[in-house]
Amino acid sequence: MTIAETTVRETGQDFIRDIVRADLASGRHKTIVTRFPPEPNGYLHIGHAKSICLNFGIAEEFGGRCHLRFDDTNPIKEEQEYIEAIKQDVRWLGFDWGEHLYHASDYFEQLYAWAEHLIRAGKAYVDDQTQEEMRATRGTLTEAGTESPYRRRSVAENLDLFRRMRAGEFPNGARVLRAKIDMASGNINLRDPVLYRILHAEHPRTGRAWCIYPSYDFAHGQSDAIEGITHSICTLEFEDHRPLYDWLLDSLPVPSHPHQYEFARLNLTYTVLSKRVLTELVRGGHVTGWDDPRMPTLAGLRRRGVPPTAIRDFVKRIGVAKANSIVDMAMLEFSIREHLNKTARRRMAVLRPLKVVIENYPEGANEEVEALNHPDDPAAGTRRVPFGRELFIEHDDFLENPPKKFFRLAPGREVRLRYAYFITCREVIKNSAGEVTELRCSYDPATKGGNAPDGRKVQATLHWVSAKDSRPAEVRLYNPLFTRPDPNAGSFAADLNSNSLEVLVAVRVEPALFNARAGEAVQFERQGYFCRDSDSTPERLVFNRTVGLRDTWAKVGKSNT
Repeated sequence: MTIAETTVRETGQDFIRDIVRADLASGRHKTIVTRFPPEPNGYLHIGHAKSICLNFGIAEEFGGRCHLRFDDTNPIKEEQEYIEAIKQDVRWLGFDWGEHLYHASDYFEQLYAWAEHLIRAGKAYVDDQTQEEMRATRGTLTEAGTESPYRRRSVAENLDLFRRMRAGEFPNGARVLRAKIDMASGNINLRDPVLYRILHAEHPRTGRAWCIYPSYDFAHGQSDAIEGITHSICTLEFEDHRPLYDWLLDSLPVPSHPHQYEFARLNLTYTVLSKRVLTELVRGGHVTGWDDPRMPTLAGLRRRGVPPTAIRDFVKRIGVAKANSIVDMAMLEFSIREHLNKTARRRMAVLRPLKVVIENYPEGANEEVEALNHPDDPAAGTRRVPFGRELFIEHDDFLENPPKKFFRLAPGREVRLRYAYFITCREVIKNSAGEVTELRCSYDPATKGGNAPDGRKVQATLHWVSAKDSRPAEVRLYNPLFTRPDPNAGSFAADLNSNSLEVLVAVRVEPALFNARAGEAVQFERQGYFCRDSDSTPERLVFNRTVGLRDTWAKVGKSNT
């Protein structure tokens, strides 16, 4: 990203906002009305966050409003659980639709009336072909489609059949209502698209009142028109649908004529944002649910400890473009890390404990050392951390035969224990397998607070916890869900990372973490950013790693090449 691009994006300038500014300046619109129209057939993912931030953000910036409208036109896949989850996610991101909550199902009666209007105008007909027959006669990108043998039905016959479809006389798939446009059109979406299909299924809101349901293309533009949407903002895959969007609005007595604008969807490395694939990951048991912290869903990111402000910052950084591209996951991590570095309080936790006994520390003695809650925020204050004769340090912070550039603890070497004392390793205890299980050390009482009065320096500072006063915890370390930066959505199972979750069950944490709130961000010093998981209990502490202290994605990429 160039400096110029960064400046443009940080000042909230992009081609859609330029269009909005021009429309307001010309008087084309006096008030901006946008909408976020999710299908309630799954949980929202970070790609949706881009659309949410764009639609709600534009409304906020230009003094307009943004509607939340559920495109609930397919009862087979929709659930109330998804509706409630979507509301929660939008609010969590920091946006509110106020009184403007709508559903496409609010307009079913009006949409049906408009379908009859098209039939009377000779612009729609009932087709008895099967789905396979319609697919076979639709044509290709280079060959025109073939007209249905039912295309020339009379208006009276079409009205009669359509009304009988509504009355429930026919089984699923027996008939559909199609627009009569142009089977030779170069745009396949204009080759007599389906407007209504028969679905004998219970709808989350309308129950069994309907057994025919409008297609997305028929419901979407007309719902926009009913609500007076001024800027219908969609991702690029709907660009070829825009002529149909306009054809329907031009063919119907709608109260307004919105314009559709397309922008590039979000694509992330090591991530699949296909709702179909995400659904299969959940149903196939590859993850624990929609809120699994490995999932790119907003629920998963929230459970992982990602703050909503970091997601909004990330969306702002990547900007709004007209061409699709792939964003490096490191950019999202950067935004998360940058936010948490400023806000997360510091705590000490030892992920892979190695016992340390300070032999010259008085047996039975205990004290507390003062530790900073945040080194860059004096207002965050300090806390008291218990210290005693027996401690735990990270196993990786000791090597019996260290290489040249290893500056941490080793036999005969002195290091600093953060906020406490200098210690020196005197003896290494091993088990029968030759594994290091304990270190015998000495400490210098004159170095309390971590500084030597004689001015001597050490090359490493280690975090630690008191063996007596710490508590065990479970820590979950999350790695990329896929092994490739460009996983294949068509055969995603082959690219799944079998090491996407590492569970550490012998972790020890300091007392300040005992009562951490679920979702509260903390930095485990020298380890990364973590949050207490929602399934923790007072007896069982569980923490999720949100992100490491440094960019890990470069290493991931190298390891997979």
